[in-house]
Amino acid sequence: MDVGVYTFATDRDIDPGEFARAVEDRGFAALMLTEHSHIPAGRDTPYPAAYGGGVLPDFYRRTYDPFVGLSFAAAATTRLRIGTGICLVALRDPVHTAKEVASLDRLSGGRFVFGVGFGWNADEFRTHGVHFGQRHAIVAEKVALMKQLWTEDVASYAGDHVNLQPSWAWPKPVTRPHPPVHLGGNGPVTMRHAAAWADCWYPTPPLADPTLARSIPRFRELVAAAGRDPDTVPVGVAPATVDAHLLAAYAANGVAHCNVAVLAPSRDELLTALDTLAAVRDETVGRP
Repeated sequence: MDVGVYTFATDRDIDPGEFARAVEDRGFAALMLTEHSHIPAGRDTPYPAAYGGGVLPDFYRRTYDPFVGLSFAAAATTRLRIGTGICLVALRDPVHTAKEVASLDRLSGGRFVFGVGFGWNADEFRTHGVHFGQRHAIVAEKVALMKQLWTEDVASYAGDHVNLQPSWAWPKPVTRPHPPVHLGGNGPVTMRHAAAWADCWYPTPPLADPTLARSIPRFRELVAAAGRDPDTVPVGVAPATVDAHLLAAYAANGVAHCNVAVLAPSRDELLTALDTLAAVRDETVGRP
């Protein structure tokens, strides 16, 4: 199991390039950046208990665009995997997003991971004019359309929610057939979608199954039922925090990638949090 980090990169803490160098220097495998285009001031959606509940943290309002932030991260590093954790595909134009993914993967030398999710904040969907109740089908179709753009010389797609007339689009990603698509989310609907078309299931571990001891076997059953080889579809996790016991449990239960939240209000506190996490990793799985 490899260990990386994710963060809400904002204008009030450390520059994404400097932070990426710090992550790479400490031997972490990946840096994933979150996405929120905006947060409506008159919001109605409660902050989910799985993410901490209570008052929505300020960093949700202040995140950099992940593709811009990851460009700085890629330029500042040489080995670190970089990725979206996660990209709100339902709220994005899929053609432009496919171009951003392909460009960043190619310019980083094939280090990009495309983490996607269905989204939880219905207020954002209303602003973008996207039907919140149809978000699962919309994301599945947009990802399918993007895969066509990444892999076909003349790409096209016909769906219920998105369509693409025969089109050219270069450059293609350097990763073949395309950067890995990690589907975030821990509910049964997300698990079924991940089993059907994602390259990795990437949940924040549910409160009822914090080590995924029950969820991973169920996911592998769903992958097999979808006609895919369970050994080819790994499981990753994005926990808010870990200790040595939890990291060891993830590894024992078959988790392939563990990217842990590193959040703090200042540059120095972020770097201290990285050092603390590195110590826990070294105690459990060792430094690569």
